[in-house]
Amino acid sequence: MTNLISNSDARRLFLAKQGLGVSPNKALTKPGLLQLIHDIGFVQVDSIQTVERAHHLILFSRNQTYKREHLTALLEKDGSLFEHWTHDASILPSAFFRYWKHKFRHEEEVLVERWRKWRGEGFEDAFDETYERVVRDGAIMAREIKADGHVSGGWWNWHPNKTALEYFWRTGKFAIAGRSNFQKIYDLVERVIPAEFHEPEVSRDDFVDWACRSALTRLGFATHGEIAAFWNLLSPDEAKAWVVAHRDELTEVMIEPALGGKPRPSWGFSDVLSTLGSYPEAPPRIRVLSPFDPMIRDRNRTERLFGFFYRIEIFVPEPKREYGYYVFPLLEGDRLIGRIDMKADRKNGSLDVKRLWLEPGVRASAGRMDRLEAELQRLARFSGVEKIGYVEGWRPA
Repeated sequence: MTNLISNSDARRLFLAKQGLGVSPNKALTKPGLLQLIHDIGFVQVDSIQTVERAHHLILFSRNQTYKREHLTALLEKDGSLFEHWTHDASILPSAFFRYWKHKFRHEEEVLVERWRKWRGEGFEDAFDETYERVVRDGAIMAREIKADGHVSGGWWNWHPNKTALEYFWRTGKFAIAGRSNFQKIYDLVERVIPAEFHEPEVSRDDFVDWACRSALTRLGFATHGEIAAFWNLLSPDEAKAWVVAHRDELTEVMIEPALGGKPRPSWGFSDVLSTLGSYPEAPPRIRVLSPFDPMIRDRNRTERLFGFFYRIEIFVPEPKREYGYYVFPLLEGDRLIGRIDMKADRKNGSLDVKRLWLEPGVRASAGRMDRLEAELQRLARFSGVEKIGYVEGWRPA
């Protein structure tokens, strides 16, 4: 079958597209960091800091010379990056901002009705007051305008002004100017994102074309459903229509799954087969991935390509968890070889490893365990702790 892409080639191609196909040791400059985020598309933001926050670990796993201060400068000083939603809150290149305006319009259409059901009639009474306050006084955090007597809970119990801030952020009127102890600082979008990224306006057809084309570029090969899901900006039907309309630029390929079975029909650009040999073998070292890494965000694709079933068990009751609260996948070369449960104890200066699970057929050989130890040492230094502590029974028999 001439259009068959072997499983090993598919993994090599996808890892290269996701920034995991090259050595993580090359010095990463601030412009290089911006290019890296552009190339992989987005970096998810999450508040959990079991070891390190998701966005920092996602970038560290790709380049271990990554500097947090470069990310802060690109976001808060240069305006070269911005925060908004893909599947969840993410850091994105500001070069994509003009395309996100279509998402803002969609959010305006659906959020008020959705949130009215959640908060009740009249929930938006604080909107004008909140908007005028930011116009007049500048950047603000939700806690600075919290109503007296309001008891915070979670997203389900936002105070009215917090709801207003989130609404204006979701609909593109406000932007995230920075964070303090991970709490968002909101300001007018024109004071945060440079004017050069606002124009020109993009038509709906050009927006759909960009969303599909840029997704397929970063996936290497995909079904129309995977194309739509990459940014979470389009419906599968819109992506399917794009594939039909651009059939002359695409070729159908069959992707061999990791665990056998029928190859999966997918689409790639017309040069996908001829350029397969140009992608390097992934470095053989072991890397710890964030549970929110974009490489494994599509869990079904991860299982097909890598034979690796992964779910975050944060919301699973503890007695029903198979692994743990926040367990990190392990990438070795082009294989997902297992997962590890660990936590940074900053008070005691240690990275505490609670348990390691290796996939069936993956041996805990001396060489592999040495590579894991080396990676944990690198991660400990990055996380600001001095040593690794191993809980009794952490290692598989």
